[in-house]
Amino acid sequence: MLPLEQKVLERIKPSLKEKEKLEKTADYLMRRAIQIAKKERITDVKVQLVGSAARNTWITGTHDLDIFISFDPSLPREKLEEYGLFIGHELAKESRFWEEGYAEHPYTKMNYAGFDVDIVPCYRVTDASRIISAVDRTPFHNRFIKERIKGLEDDVLLLKQFMKAGGTYGSELKTRGFSGYLTELLIIHYGSFKNVLEAAAVWEPNQKIEFLKPTKEYSEPLQVIDPTDAGRNVAAALSLDKFCLFVDLCRQYLKEPNESFFVRKNPVPLSDEQVIQRMNKRTSSIIALKFHTPEVVEDILYPQLFKMQKSVEALLEKQDFQLIKSGIWVGKDVVLIIELENSQIATVKKHRGPPVWVKQHAEMFREKYTNRTDVFAFYIEDGKYVAEVPRKYTTASSLLENEIYNCSLGKQVAKNIKDEYEILSGKNILQIKDNDYRAFLNEFL
Repeated sequence: MLPLEQKVLERIKPSLKEKEKLEKTADYLMRRAIQIAKKERITDVKVQLVGSAARNTWITGTHDLDIFISFDPSLPREKLEEYGLFIGHELAKESRFWEEGYAEHPYTKMNYAGFDVDIVPCYRVTDASRIISAVDRTPFHNRFIKERIKGLEDDVLLLKQFMKAGGTYGSELKTRGFSGYLTELLIIHYGSFKNVLEAAAVWEPNQKIEFLKPTKEYSEPLQVIDPTDAGRNVAAALSLDKFCLFVDLCRQYLKEPNESFFVRKNPVPLSDEQVIQRMNKRTSSIIALKFHTPEVVEDILYPQLFKMQKSVEALLEKQDFQLIKSGIWVGKDVVLIIELENSQIATVKKHRGPPVWVKQHAEMFREKYTNRTDVFAFYIEDGKYVAEVPRKYTTASSLLENEIYNCSLGKQVAKNIKDEYEILSGKNILQIKDNDYRAFLNEFL
């Protein structure tokens, strides 16, 4: 381990006092969960701490506790949800804040003694391949990692911090990066932080790591077969861009190790003047679609936003607007911001037809366009008929205003856009003063 990595570890490793507080808090909540179940005569209940807190692979300051309450598989689903929420709600009476979350079924989220705590009911199945709900496999993950991670915890911490700083950590659908479980599996498979980076530096899409022989084919860029379930790719959420970003970061770090690779650089919000200066320097065109953020959980919202983004990009490119890039910011409102080479294009469009010698199609094309009064010109070029026709839309703004509802938007996004939306062009994107939005512009422009 390099001296700089030792220095990073000193910064990110939880102190003994921090560990003791976590253990004390987790023990108390698990005891209380059992007491609440007994008082309510809820039988055959077991409670365990899972996740990085249970495996000693958590970074200082990340005070998350995942407490799983397991029930016998014979218990009906509605009873599992009822008992799980009851125990969670009773525990939450002692918390500063709580709410219900929803994965495959509801669970309780709360803040207790400075810890973000999830109280999750699950079935106590005997084999991960026989799960009844998606969360049932988590205790198997916990057991697998705990049996193999001893002595490698520091390597996991370094890898997590490296990924966090580089923007590749987090498997939620907003981030589409590496999960904590996946980072632990990579360390177990390759043996150290350094070995993971050296291996990843030469990864290519379709990279396979098979703890078990897979039961089906996968198409994701990284395929890590779950050691507790041969029918699951642990890296399924990882996008191609985040996969490639990690490969790039590994290469750059191995060339020139530096502590800056472990420090997340938060962009500074830009002022109006700074945004205008950057826009003038780029001489491109900026437009944005703005609407109220749907009130749904992120794992429902972001797939819809990414779907909308791709659909709007396709719409613009189909109408000959040259896309440079686009990005999504989410706050009180959603802003889809799009950079184009030019947001206004010529009225005339060159429409090429079939070769003249393809008689049937050529005559149909000729008849269609020579009989139109709005055609600017009709001629033969390189053996093909060409009609110069007027475009329906000559500005990106008018295109979006008229065709946005024909894009693939997703249920909640479509509803909010239908309720109210706004197209912003050029300097009008400065109407939004939110500091997070201005920091987003710093990265985008």
